[in-house]
Amino acid sequence: MATNLRTDAVAPARAEARRVAGLDGLRGLAALYVVLFHCWLLTFPGFPANSGPAWLGWLMYGRLAVVFFLALSGFSLALPAAAAGWRLSSLTRFARRRAWRILPPYWAALAISLVIAVTVVPASHFGPPTGRTVVVYGLMLQDLLVAPTPNGSFWSIAVEAELYVIFPLLVLLHRRLGAVGVLALGVVPVVTVGLWAGTPVEGLNHLALNLAPVFVAGMVAAGVVTAGEQVRRIPWHWLSLLAGVPVLALIVLRGSVWTVNHFFWVDLAVAPSMVLFTMAVAVGRPPILRRLLDSAPVRTLGSVSYSLYLINMPIVMVVSRKVAAPYAGSGMRAFLVTLLLAAPLSVLSAWLFAKAFELPFQRYRSWRELVTGVRWLSRRRDGGTSGSRTAPPARSP
Repeated sequence: MATNLRTDAVAPARAEARRVAGLDGLRGLAALYVVLFHCWLLTFPGFPANSGPAWLGWLMYGRLAVVFFLALSGFSLALPAAAAGWRLSSLTRFARRRAWRILPPYWAALAISLVIAVTVVPASHFGPPTGRTVVVYGLMLQDLLVAPTPNGSFWSIAVEAELYVIFPLLVLLHRRLGAVGVLALGVVPVVTVGLWAGTPVEGLNHLALNLAPVFVAGMVAAGVVTAGEQVRRIPWHWLSLLAGVPVLALIVLRGSVWTVNHFFWVDLAVAPSMVLFTMAVAVGRPPILRRLLDSAPVRTLGSVSYSLYLINMPIVMVVSRKVAAPYAGSGMRAFLVTLLLAAPLSVLSAWLFAKAFELPFQRYRSWRELVTGVRWLSRRRDGGTSGSRTAPPARSP
């Protein structure tokens, strides 16, 4: 993956970096898997042991979906930098855009989760949220500090936020050291700590260091989009399969308890396959898969994947605890009730949530643009702009 781009290649690469077909679909399917995992988790007790049917065992690994999200995040964030010779246009602009994109939906989901956790059903065995919860989760410090969680999905949001902080440094290191150098800096210290500590036992906090190599690997892989045709034609999908089969076989042979207790190493082992698969989709290999991932339903699901990830857990909990458990008992019947009610309700709620709290912040890139857009829509709805097709400005460059 070349880091020195030809001048004539920069403009097309930047255009391609704006949107890579298939990536939204990958996010959507990963978020949907998290919903299925939560339906399983809240129905069958005893995690990480599988107390449900063996054929549902594939639903037990929601953590690996988060690993995939982090690889995708590193990849997507690095696309514009890779297209610009591994340079960021502005640190301030990067920080402002990340905050504008991530924080409004997160804070809205936090408020909803707090209300549900206080008034309907607590989100964890630690009990309902406290004042400490509001401070820790409001400031997105849950990977560093312990507090009763209002939403079991929020742990990874803090991890990703911490990785955003070091992203500009990683871009600089990539420009100075190249792909191999920055990847070594991201992976070797974590592996060294793991070997020194034996088998690290993970808690609910301080996971950013453990998962940083996945993010860095995804970031480095973004170079394939701006690489030459010879690199792009490499069969990345077959390499992904080759890298993933041994890890899958290990998970199947050792079982869920061993896998969950060794997530530190499993995350690192599965990351190459995930990153190679992302690279394959980015270059359109195989074409039929890319067309499927970029189909309208899957792409639409991907467009609300962040919202789906943020709000699905409270919905699944309410359905599981207040509907399935009282009326369907336990076991497979309760799982089916939870799945059939919570999954479509989560997707519908995510679509509505995204329209209110996520998509406006993608369309408008500042408070001024947002207020102008809302006023224009309000006047149009009231008939004040009847016959006018002129839309308010959006997405300032």
